[in-house]
Amino acid sequence: MISKDMKICSRCIYDERTPAIIFDEKGVCNYCKTFDSLLEEYQTGNPEGEKRMNEIIEKIKKDGKGKKYDCVIGVSGGTDSSFLVYWAVQKSLRPLAVHYDNTWNTSIATENIRKVLGKLKVDLYTHVCDNKEADDIFKAFFIAGVPEIEASTDLALAETMYRAAAKYKVKYVLEGHSFIAEGITPLGKNYFDGKYIKNIHKKYGKLPLKTYPLMTFWNLIKWTTIYRIKKIRPLWYIQYNKEDARVFLEKTFGWQYYGGHHLENRMTSFFQSIYCPEKYNIDYRNNSLSASVRAGKMKREQAIYEYYETSPYIEPELLNYFKKRLVLSDEEYNTIMKSPPRYWYEFPTYKKRFERLRLFFYLLMKANLIPRSFYMKYCFPTQINKN
Repeated sequence: MISKDMKICSRCIYDERTPAIIFDEKGVCNYCKTFDSLLEEYQTGNPEGEKRMNEIIEKIKKDGKGKKYDCVIGVSGGTDSSFLVYWAVQKSLRPLAVHYDNTWNTSIATENIRKVLGKLKVDLYTHVCDNKEADDIFKAFFIAGVPEIEASTDLALAETMYRAAAKYKVKYVLEGHSFIAEGITPLGKNYFDGKYIKNIHKKYGKLPLKTYPLMTFWNLIKWTTIYRIKKIRPLWYIQYNKEDARVFLEKTFGWQYYGGHHLENRMTSFFQSIYCPEKYNIDYRNNSLSASVRAGKMKREQAIYEYYETSPYIEPELLNYFKKRLVLSDEEYNTIMKSPPRYWYEFPTYKKRFERLRLFFYLLMKANLIPRSFYMKYCFPTQINKN
């Protein structure tokens, strides 16, 4: 329920509770201005943006000449990554699809990957983490009481893509992220890196990390400066409509929608639908809803109603599945959910190191060796409201 005194951005629906938010004299938030600056910089969907992407495509083809693959694409079974594989093939690229399996995939996601890659005849490279080990990492984060319960998946996928690219001597990783469709994740209390994951697991986990692909600081330096593997986000340049892509995938591949943003994985679904809303009063639907408003795909009033007056979609039996997988009794689960929230700045991380090396990472960003979003989030001091 929205409060009458709640200050909400006059353009999107981010409100005053959003970490590091600033409103100008017209009530427009700084995240909307970041959105505008990205549109201007990348010329997203404009002829200039398409031209730049075509130039990158030609460079990928040239650098990949004589190799089995010329780029790597991470796939989850979701809309953006599925469409990106199709787009790459249409551009006559020779992608290797890469998937990190944390063993929490829905059957829909698994089938989506099979259908799309099978019809396009694209090879799949999969790293499967031992299910007990994956669960031990998730449970460690849950016991720690920090928000980033599924962060190990995102970092592991990044590391797996780097490893696949290095194995096949590929110089380009294409990521299916769209700031227009997915929005801009606010900076603040949600953060993760390899040191953070390792320390949380060391303190609260029980099993050794044998199959989990941990990205350490030195691994990141190796992939970016020695192997010089570049990260490209084509959807930041080209015209892309997520809803149209979804309809196209359904008609062309028999692809199936999974019910919501990033809900193709049960751990991510638990994180977004139950864990963050109930324990931290964080509802990540505001990212995609605000994005839809900025892009003119949804009226602001409709987004406000959906965000403040409705609840996130929860897959039937999701909570029971979570408790069973992590061997948690109802009492244990309720005790942890009611315990005071803790955050990343209470644990060892690489954050200060990233900040000290800001200039170095700026140069990596300009060379497309790290995403701009990494530079913006990790290399500057973060304003944190600890109340």
